[in-house]
Amino acid sequence: MINKEQLKQVLVEQYDSILSKDTGIKREVLKEISSKIKLPHIHVITGIRRCGKSVLLRQIIKEFYNDTGFYYINFEDERLFNYPASEFNIIYELLIQLFGKNKVFLIDEIQNVNNFENFIRRFYDDGFKFFISGSNAGLLSSEIATKLTGRHIDTHLTPFSFKEFLDFSNIKYSAKDLYKTEKKSEIINAFNNYLKNGGMPEYTKYNDKEILTRTYNDIVFKDIVVRYKLENILQLKMIYSFILNNYGRKYSYNSLRKIINIGSTNTVVNYLNYLEHTFFIKQITKFDYSVKKQIVNEKKSYIIDNGFINSLSAVMTKDEGWLLENLVFNELLKKNDEVYYFSDKNECDFVSVYSNEINQAVQVSTQINQSNEYREIRGLLEAMGKLNIKNGYILSKETEKIIKTEHSEILVTPVWKWILK
Repeated sequence: MINKEQLKQVLVEQYDSILSKDTGIKREVLKEISSKIKLPHIHVITGIRRCGKSVLLRQIIKEFYNDTGFYYINFEDERLFNYPASEFNIIYELLIQLFGKNKVFLIDEIQNVNNFENFIRRFYDDGFKFFISGSNAGLLSSEIATKLTGRHIDTHLTPFSFKEFLDFSNIKYSAKDLYKTEKKSEIINAFNNYLKNGGMPEYTKYNDKEILTRTYNDIVFKDIVVRYKLENILQLKMIYSFILNNYGRKYSYNSLRKIINIGSTNTVVNYLNYLEHTFFIKQITKFDYSVKKQIVNEKKSYIIDNGFINSLSAVMTKDEGWLLENLVFNELLKKNDEVYYFSDKNECDFVSVYSNEINQAVQVSTQINQSNEYREIRGLLEAMGKLNIKNGYILSKETEKIIKTEHSEILVTPVWKWILK
């Protein structure tokens, strides 16, 4: 157990460290946080490892507290490993000694503290404001749901959006610039980079694939193997490798069980849920009005960021069509409550649901030409007709046109322009 003098050293070092962090580009979710900053609720910030949660906390400190009047603790620090929640009062006493009395706590990677919700609830009831971050949706949601129901608000942080990527790359643009040749070319070049390399902040800054490899290994071993005390690491790595190399393709849990030679379908379900809880993948199912059918339908998985595909996938040549589809999925997920795929006589890549209403159908294709237009449009039209969807899109690499049919109008537009508009 760490003694008080050692604990003081950790707290001072962490305080200095957070204030010395570069605030970086202003993240888009700051607008959401700003609109809720006056609420007394515990603010829970979730996201995959290394997506910028600590920098976001730094931005909160600067933007809303002018770099003063706060406490900061990072439980990812190995010196605080297994620190018991029951001893949190000791930390609080030392924080008062070091920094005076404050009412704002910012805590990084709080899922590393067992039963953290107990001291959070107690301090919250005494009028303290909390911003807590975590990299595991399963742990946070289960613990918060039991003790902090109705007392928290959530913000989910993702890797850089394309807009943030442009900001980071110091590429400024206006709505008119999207139609100017030189600026448009600059944006398209940036998009081609983003499509391949994604938007994980550190990788975007340093362009070192080891950063993404290390992040993935930390997710698998620290967040999954160690936390869930798993023994058959080979099976786990095999199933995760399958998902990495087959993102966007349909599978059933039973088919995966046979491919990997795992004895139990429940084991497959658990392994994929563990990976989903770390935000590395998101599983979707075929749209159906019956929830029971949704559960048994084949699944698809998409990866949180294209950079991981480029760095970790065993496929030597990365198909731009699949990269576009993965990117479009992540953009849709940011703006909607749920995303599904559609499959009947034909298939449509995505239908999205917002506020319990199906709001759009989206097909993704690298390019639209005479040879593939009918194939791409028929699945989209079937989804629009059967689900009564008014808005239909075909998102491409560069094609831009309007396709008019007897009963509808389909907008074909480049993915980069769809995102920026």
